[in-house]
Order: sequence, then structure tokens, then C-alpha cells
Amino acid sequence: MRYLAPVSLLLLSTAAWADVPRVATDIAPVHSLVSQVMAGVGTPDLTIPPGASPHSYAMRPSEARALSNADLVVWVGPALTPWLEEPIDSLAGNALHLELEDVAGIRVLTNRAGVAFEAHDHGDDHDDHDDHEGDAHEDHDAHGEDGDHEAHEDHDDHDDHAKDDDHDDHEGHDDHEEHAEHDGEDHADHDGHNHAPGAIDPHLWLDPVNASLWLGAISEALGQLDPENATLYADNAAKGQADLVELQGDIQAQLTPLQGRHFAVFHDAYHYFEARFGVEASAALSLSDGSAPSAARLAEVREVVQSVNAVCVFTEPQFNAGLVDALAEGGGVKSAPLDPLGAELTPGPALYGEVIQGLATSFAECLSE
Repeated sequence: MRYLAPVSLLLLSTAAWADVPRVATDIAPVHSLVSQVMAGVGTPDLTIPPGASPHSYAMRPSEARALSNADLVVWVGPALTPWLEEPIDSLAGNALHLELEDVAGIRVLTNRAGVAFEAHDHGDDHDDHDDHEGDAHEDHDAHGEDGDHEAHEDHDDHDDHAKDDDHDDHEGHDDHEEHAEHDGEDHADHDGHNHAPGAIDPHLWLDPVNASLWLGAISEALGQLDPENATLYADNAAKGQADLVELQGDIQAQLTPLQGRHFAVFHDAYHYFEARFGVEASAALSLSDGSAPSAARLAEVREVVQSVNAVCVFTEPQFNAGLVDALAEGGGVKSAPLDPLGAELTPGPALYGEVIQGLATSFAECLSE
């Protein structure tokens, strides 16, 4: 199999491809970015539907076929979906693999420990990123060790390869024996090493600066596979980057007045968004893998919520909102949904921006007095 190196892509043949590259993606936000970059050329395939948790999913036959037919696989990486690594290797062994968690210059944070997050440190990752002009695609190397992404000038987006039409028939799971075990509550054990405190927090797409860098990496990969359309990919990426710069500025203005307000989240998935915009969770019901909290953890979170006078507890469409309601009940604490994957959105180029803006809107509404 061939991999795209994290700093510079492997040299590929410059011969024009007869067909548009077939691209498989993991989650809907990544699919959206690829869709932006491929706009006017083609569309990528989506492996994990927006309403499914990437921490535990069993592929349908059509999704496995799309993976096996791919020329390029774009995924966050094993930190988010370790169960997907084996299918990618076995089904898409001859494709190029772009692991976004390895793209140079992205901000990488580690999982937070404990119920309360008093000790987390973002270094100088809170710097202003208004200098990410979305039109420059050349500099992927001028970024700090684990977070200074001020120089993120190359960011592209992706389109869709939605070619399979049997996505609604899930009965074929038995055809993929090696993947069937990935669909249950036991999945926390399978990928627990990735969600342990101090390991990489896999929710990297919730930092729009990371997404901008990914646009550049995606454009470069597609351009080398499909030189005839390389300029279009680069132009699409530049437009996507410019849009993200504008979105980031709007959200920063929206959330800066709310910095210092205390809140809790169901699932510790928002560290990247919080760090980028300076709003920090006080506690999480569930760990980074989204596993169900124990009664003891629920009691600890309730204690934290009360002690810091939290104004909001956030729910998620993928998880049991009743647990969050139990925390908010009777305490004058508001509740609002957060959707990190676009579970209720239509997959496509617009989804990524809608996810990030949706988070900002929920934060603003729930944290306001």
C-alpha cells in the first residue's frame, strides 16, 4: 500500500488519470472538506454516516465496496477510528492513504484527565489566527510544535463519491466478519489506548485552523493523482480556507464575551474548539471515547457543576440526553445540544462550516445570561 508522507507527499506519476480519482473518507466533516476541494470535478464517498459514532461503527457492504474501489483514502487516523485501520489496509491496500492527524503543523492536543479539567494547558495555542489568509497554499511547514498554526495558509476541501445506493440496507454486516465486532459498547476497550489521558485527542476537525491545513493537504494529494485538475483543486482549497478565516473571525467575536463562563459537556470532544476560541469546559460526563459514564462519575460531575456554578450542560444527538437532564434538573442550569459530526445535516461541501457555526451558536445561546 502507498501512504502520503506527513510533510511532503510521495512523488507520483504526472500522467493524467483517465478518470477522476475515487476518494473514500471517514466522517462527515472530513467528507465535507474533501467535497469542497473536489467541487466541479467529482464527489468523495462517506464511510461513517453523520449520525453514527466514529468510535464504534460497522461498515455496510456499500461502504466497504467504496473503500475497496478508492484511489485515495482520507481519514482523521487511528486516533479517532483505530477499528478502521485494518479495513483500510485490507480493502484499500493499493490506494494512497492520507492520515490527517499526521499533516504537518496542525494543532494536536492530548486527552484531558479526570472529571474536572483544571490542569489542561494549551501553551500558546490561543494566539490570534486572523493571519490565515485562505489564498496561499504554499506554506505547510511554518507551524509550531503542537499548536501554533498562525501560518496555515494552505487549506483545501473535498467533494463526494456517493456512488453506492444501498446505504440504507444494513443487513449485510455479516459479509464483513472482520469488522462486525466494531459495532458495540465494547468498542471502548478496543480503542481505549487512544482515549487515555495524555494520548492524542482525536477530535482534531473541531479546530478550523486544522481544517484549513487539511484542505491544503487534500488539494496536494488530489493534484498529484489528477494533474489535469490540480489548479482547480488548489483554487477550491484556497476558497475554502478564505471562508474558514472569515468564519473563525465571526465566531471569535461571538464567543469572546462569554469567556470565563462555566459549563459541562456530555462527551469530552470539544477541546480543540474550546482552545481555539477561549471557552473552557469545567467537566465532562463521558471520556473522549463517548463511553457511558458510571454512577460515580455522574455524581462527581454533578458536584463540579454545582461548585463552579455552571450555567450550561451540553448534550449530543448521538448520546443519552437523559443523563445530562439529570445534571441540569432543579439546579437552574440550562441545557443545549452540540453536534460535532453533523448528525442532522446533509453531507456535502457546506456541512463542515455548518458544524462549526452550529457549535458556536449553541455555545453563545446557552452561555449567555
